[in-house]
Amino acid sequence: MDNTTLVLGGTGKTGRRVIDRLAKLGIPIRIGSRNIAPFFDWYKEETWDAALSGIEKVYITFQPDIAIPQAQQIIQSFVQKAKYAGVQKLVLLSGRGEHEAELCENLVIKSGLDWTIVRASWFMQNFSEGFLLDSILAGEMILPKINADEPFVDADDIADVVVEALMDDAHSHQIYSLTGPTLLSFEKAISLIANAIKREIQYAEISMHNYTDMLRSYELTEEFISLISYLFTQVLDGRNEFITNDVETVLKRKPTSFQEYINKTIKTGIWNQP
Repeated sequence: MDNTTLVLGGTGKTGRRVIDRLAKLGIPIRIGSRNIAPFFDWYKEETWDAALSGIEKVYITFQPDIAIPQAQQIIQSFVQKAKYAGVQKLVLLSGRGEHEAELCENLVIKSGLDWTIVRASWFMQNFSEGFLLDSILAGEMILPKINADEPFVDADDIADVVVEALMDDAHSHQIYSLTGPTLLSFEKAISLIANAIKREIQYAEISMHNYTDMLRSYELTEEFISLISYLFTQVLDGRNEFITNDVETVLKRKPTSFQEYINKTIKTGIWNQP
């Protein structure tokens, strides 16, 4: 054991940010990815042993989402493998208000290992690094009708909390629910981005049936369509329409505002016209 931390989803939105922070702290890191040796694939259990060898701590992000039906069985198997390999601590990225995700959380909590659960709101970065980016660049955002506002959270804040949880035992056996400082509708979020980049982005809401039909016309997988439908209908039904202080509790600072996120994202040039 050499204090190495395994970061699963190490090329994803939070994973790569966690890696950057751990590297700056001089912490030995192993990236869990299908594209980086030793290769790690959630759906190929034979890849897990090499990834877990010599690992003390693991940051778990499950792809495509911890709420999908297969996740519980896979997480259960992984936790057992991690325990057998001598892993001491698990930090799990989860979602807010997702019953299916909580089933996976319970497997980590009952593992007998040290653990921290990090439940996150919708990432602000979905507008710049995720599936909403193409619509922003196209100047037209079409979404299913949404009946709730969301306290979007910055992936940088998530990564900062995860690193604190990995490094400081004070966060052991804690469940953190991370939000941004304000509730926003998707329409308001798009309006703020449009105003900042000085470009019109038309916004429209349609029925979920029509929305899923539209996604199919783009030849997206049924798994992705089912996940997006779940997120928009159940997770955005109002159950998460509240703000927490957990980012500030852990980091001793205010969470990043949506406007602050916009300002730093503009500097990357990602919203420039192609």
